[in-house]
Amino acid sequence: MRRIAGTRRVGHLGTLDPLATGVLPLVLNRATRLSQFMMKADKVYEAEVRFGFATNTYDSEGYSITESVAVTLDAGEVDRALEAFRGDFMQTPPPVSAKKVDGVPAYKLERKNKSVELAAVPVTVFSLELTFCEGAVARMRVHCSSGTYVRAIAHELGQKLGCGAHLSALRRTRAGSFTIEQARTLEDLAELAAQGRFAEAVVPAAELLPDFPAERVDLATATLIRQGRDFHVSPFRVRNGAPFVRALDAEGELVAIGEMRLPNLYHPMLVL
Repeated sequence: MRRIAGTRRVGHLGTLDPLATGVLPLVLNRATRLSQFMMKADKVYEAEVRFGFATNTYDSEGYSITESVAVTLDAGEVDRALEAFRGDFMQTPPPVSAKKVDGVPAYKLERKNKSVELAAVPVTVFSLELTFCEGAVARMRVHCSSGTYVRAIAHELGQKLGCGAHLSALRRTRAGSFTIEQARTLEDLAELAAQGRFAEAVVPAAELLPDFPAERVDLATATLIRQGRDFHVSPFRVRNGAPFVRALDAEGELVAIGEMRLPNLYHPMLVL
């Protein structure tokens, strides 16, 4: 992406496992500074789970750690088992993951055959819908909080049903406000760049963070904001109590993200 976009400043808003496909938002240039507000966004996945044996990675990239058994799924039984993974619960990350143990990623310890014990963390699954169930394969749509491991759900689902299971396919269809319909492949982006049309694939910084109210500021106010001065917003355009606002200049460019100090008074915590 650095080569395609012609910049060294490229960041991402959350990794994908090697098995997974789908939405992976990237931020360029000054917009990399906005990552702190977008890293914790919720996600939507289309997942496929294969039952019959579990793996060390909880997905099809790993090796089997249980004996293979023949399985014929019952949709009702699977859906009842899924109830345990809806709402708020504590989830233990997979031992092969980027979670760190004493500063070392767990997957590196696992490769050295070192025992890995990861602490359970709170996660939220807003919705979990079974969309297909036949033979030894089930598919589901998962809307979850950031930090939720869908492959851990697959693994624990196999334990609940007593037959073992692992994630066989995963596609992220939404990350925060970014959808699969907006996504482009690297090949698409390279072609656009070659045609001088790369900007067509870029979401302007001013359009990011749509949950933050926008406030237009005049030139004098924009200058004060860039100097770190607090600024007022209109009580008619910004909902009362909004913790953050986007300050836009007369041309609609993002000047800063303001954090509320008092009702209708914001401090520029991040200036672009």
